[in-house]
Amino acid sequence: MTAAPLLTLNNGVTLPALGFGVFQSAPEETTAAVEAALATGYRHIDTAAVYFNEREVGEGIRRSGVERSEVFVETKVWITDYGYEQTLRAFDKSARKLGVDQIDLLILHQPLPSAFDMTVASYQALEKLLADGGVRAIGVSNFTADHLKTLLERTEIVPAVNQIELHPYFTQRDMRQAHVEHGILTQAWSPIGGVTFYPDNFGWSPENRTSTLTDPVIRGIAEAHGKTAAQVMLAWHLQQGRSAIPKSVKPERIAENFDVFDIVLGPDELAALDALDKGVRNGPGPEAITLETGDWPIPEA
Repeated sequence: MTAAPLLTLNNGVTLPALGFGVFQSAPEETTAAVEAALATGYRHIDTAAVYFNEREVGEGIRRSGVERSEVFVETKVWITDYGYEQTLRAFDKSARKLGVDQIDLLILHQPLPSAFDMTVASYQALEKLLADGGVRAIGVSNFTADHLKTLLERTEIVPAVNQIELHPYFTQRDMRQAHVEHGILTQAWSPIGGVTFYPDNFGWSPENRTSTLTDPVIRGIAEAHGKTAAQVMLAWHLQQGRSAIPKSVKPERIAENFDVFDIVLGPDELAALDALDKGVRNGPGPEAITLETGDWPIPEA
């Protein structure tokens, strides 16, 4: 079975570069989707407390028959569980729902610019969990360069990962450079621009969205390789050393998204994809997420 290439984090832990995401996957569809992903060859599953499907992710892993040690499990702490003690409790809730003793990568889902002291306290709890062996690696998501700078000044451990919106229409060149400078792995959510065609995303709905899947440049490159637009975008991420987390609940699409390791994009093709950047975020900016707008309490296990 084909395996995804491995990327080495700044603490020596490795993770499969291509992960399987379950954002917006309904709980009743998630278990089967995770089973299908693992049967296809994925060995990296990305979820989050606020996706409200961690329990089903764990069930899918168990039903798959794949050994737990072979599956890299990543999840995220939501802002309603920020604070030192609250984040320690959040780990316990996630671990119980997932049915695991150790989480491979635990990250903070958002910075909380309106209460950054809570963000720092939560990250310090992640540092404690790492020291105690509850997690193998820690990181963040949706942090800007300024958020990273402040966090690094107030904590001890450099995040292993920053998971950010990243696709050909929003390439985040400056953030990727900041990651290189600090030794942080760039991990792409919405890696094929899915946020541009989701019908609604927890209340935000960018106007004038256009789908990357119909972009003529991307489609032209895809046709030249006998692949789909989605496959080309995933290859673009992997070839530039990023982790990418596509999602689907359709077995055929799950398999299609994994069939990308034979694609070799030329320098001109990579440059053409980079040049599609619109510089406009389609998902919510960090400042839009506050304890009021993101008030989604995470239930106990």
